Amino acid sequence: MKRWGDLSQDAADHLTSDSVLNNAEMAVVVTDRFSNVLYWNPFAERLFGRPDRTVDGDQTVLSLGIMEKDHPLAVELARHVLKGGVWEGTFDVLRADGTIIYVRAQAVPLRHPSGSVTGVVITAREAMRSNEREKDRFGLLERIGERLAGSLYVEETLNRVAEMLVPQFADHCFIELTEGDKLVRKVSTHVKGWNPPPGTWRPVGSEIRYPAGHYAEIAMRRQETIIVEDFAQMSYPTPSEESAKLCGEIGMTSAIVAPLCARGETLGLMYLSLSNLTDRRSPHYDAFDRDFVGAIATRVAIAVDNALLFEEERHTAESFQKHLLPRELPKLDGLEIAVRYYPAAPLASHGQGIQTQVGGDWYDVIPLSAGRVGIVIGDVEGRGAKAAAVMGQLRAALRAFAQDDKSPADILARLDEWTRIIGPPERDDYGADVSTPPIVTCQYLVYDAWSRQLSFANAGHSPPLMIVDGMVSELDISEVGQPLGVSAKGVHADLVYKEESRVLPPGATLLLYTDGLVDRRPARGEPPLSDDETLTVLRQKVAEASADSVERIADAATIAVPGEIDDDMAILVIRSAGKELKFQERTFPAQPIMVGEARRMASEAFASWGVPDESAEMACLLVSEVVTNVVLHAASSSVPRRELVLDGPPLPFDESWDVPGFDTEVVNEKEFTLRLRRGEESIWVEVFDQDLRLPRIRSAGENDEGGRGLYLVDQLAKRWGSRPTKEGKAVWFEIPTRGR
Repeated sequence: MKRWGDLSQDAADHLTSDSVLNNAEMAVVVTDRFSNVLYWNPFAERLFGRPDRTVDGDQTVLSLGIMEKDHPLAVELARHVLKGGVWEGTFDVLRADGTIIYVRAQAVPLRHPSGSVTGVVITAREAMRSNEREKDRFGLLERIGERLAGSLYVEETLNRVAEMLVPQFADHCFIELTEGDKLVRKVSTHVKGWNPPPGTWRPVGSEIRYPAGHYAEIAMRRQETIIVEDFAQMSYPTPSEESAKLCGEIGMTSAIVAPLCARGETLGLMYLSLSNLTDRRSPHYDAFDRDFVGAIATRVAIAVDNALLFEEERHTAESFQKHLLPRELPKLDGLEIAVRYYPAAPLASHGQGIQTQVGGDWYDVIPLSAGRVGIVIGDVEGRGAKAAAVMGQLRAALRAFAQDDKSPADILARLDEWTRIIGPPERDDYGADVSTPPIVTCQYLVYDAWSRQLSFANAGHSPPLMIVDGMVSELDISEVGQPLGVSAKGVHADLVYKEESRVLPPGATLLLYTDGLVDRRPARGEPPLSDDETLTVLRQKVAEASADSVERIADAATIAVPGEIDDDMAILVIRSAGKELKFQERTFPAQPIMVGEARRMASEAFASWGVPDESAEMACLLVSEVVTNVVLHAASSSVPRRELVLDGPPLPFDESWDVPGFDTEVVNEKEFTLRLRRGEESIWVEVFDQDLRLPRIRSAGENDEGGRGLYLVDQLAKRWGSRPTKEGKAVWFEIPTRGR
């Protein structure tokens, strides 16, 4: 008689290592020191979705389906085990059929008889499908928490939840959120290859109403997780006959409903169920599963609450900034314009918490006098609602300053003073002012489409790219001033901001941008580009699109630099007209007889340009009024100081004023210049003279003969104004040619 435990010959023949591994209900994978797979048993093929071998027959552990975000974990496993240690953890695995499962794995060293480690032996099983559920629970909850923590959007968060639970833990997953007093279905996910027929279960976006006494209604009312272990032994009211019929057809066996509660509020519910659509070892949930789902629901509720709060903050800030940026760009003569604004990706992984995507980047296009246009692009340091608020104040201030028609350098100097004012007041313990104004980079340009003159000043901003005949280069800027809010107090604007001028060739294009365009977050595993490399890539992509429209150039610039947008980004593309715009200009002596000559010149010019009679007559009337005003005031203006130039050595003090002819009266021959411009929808008239006094509207009495000229201009012109020039002033007005 054989002893207990002795095997028969037949049993011994079947008890080989291959036979045991082939029948084991656990995945066994063996790799060499370089992570190349040497062996896996049949269960491993089923668990990992039957991975295909490569052409040369080799396959690494990473190619078994381990998701990319867990690749560093797999590398850590190999490094630890090859040193002789034991590793245990959880992986996310993407199987060949597209489903995602959690795999609990343990790795031990494979040793040579000599004792050296020659490889790794990995045993794995699907988490929550083994007899060690309590042990797996903590690892799986940790993985679920990690995945939910990386989501900042409600829809993405909910989809991740369903992706984690179906089909590993459930055949069907519904998630519904409260919107006001309604419960709305947000997720309806089912086992791969099956979807509920139309008219049965309510689709995504539908309002859901569970009848009183339904287990989902009980879960919401009691705010506790409810389990239905076996539908065959329980009876609940159904939402509809169609729903009940479908449950019977697919063999619904068990369900768990968990309310999503956070901060004392019920955000919705999560509904999981099992059916006969899949072949499971146990088609029913138990109390352990209920507790586990309740723990998951707690994490899901927190993630959903965070996502809702973030989306609300982001929506508020984006709406705030959207209304601060120009809603529509004006139609300008001799200029094509395209703009882009893109918010940055959230900073959830940058050590700065969850921040909104908006920032302080802005652009603006400001119509100025006589068809000229102010162009601005700027960037407030930082991001979020505070940066957007500062941006809004600066944009409004700059638009107001620009209406004075001062030089770009003067505009930036005034904006620099304003930047110091809007900074929040701060004081130290001794009451001293330690306020720190925001740091702002800005570039302001003024373009005259008729003369093609571009004047600009720069406050620490990146130079724009200039595109001429397919060649892309940076605009030559000799003087780049300090950013706004940085320069020392009391320093005159001429020492900080310098005005420069260029003449744009016909068809030239300027690309203005903020640093968000070039400061990109590199893709995972890719080295960051240097500043020179980034600028080279941008110029190449822009050059390829240089012959296209400004819209296409803006699009090409947006995607030129690889990587994710790390900061908000503003782009402004402008292109000068290829043809010359119509204008006439003539200088007259400031004499009363010249009023008729100026009007005759205007009438002939308007006729040659095809200006409608009504608009031409109105413009000629206002030309007479403005020129008459200039001539009348020329006689009463003070004599400009004459420059005294002495040849030879300096005179003694007692003789310095005894200069022949110095006491003779200086005859001042005053002049005015009439400039006419034809636009697509308007005509502009400018009158220049040497008088420094700016005109103002006066209230004329009933018996006064004058004082009504500027009043007529104000009433009849679409816009009018005056601006100082180097020689004196200019008075201008605009008359529409296509109706007022």
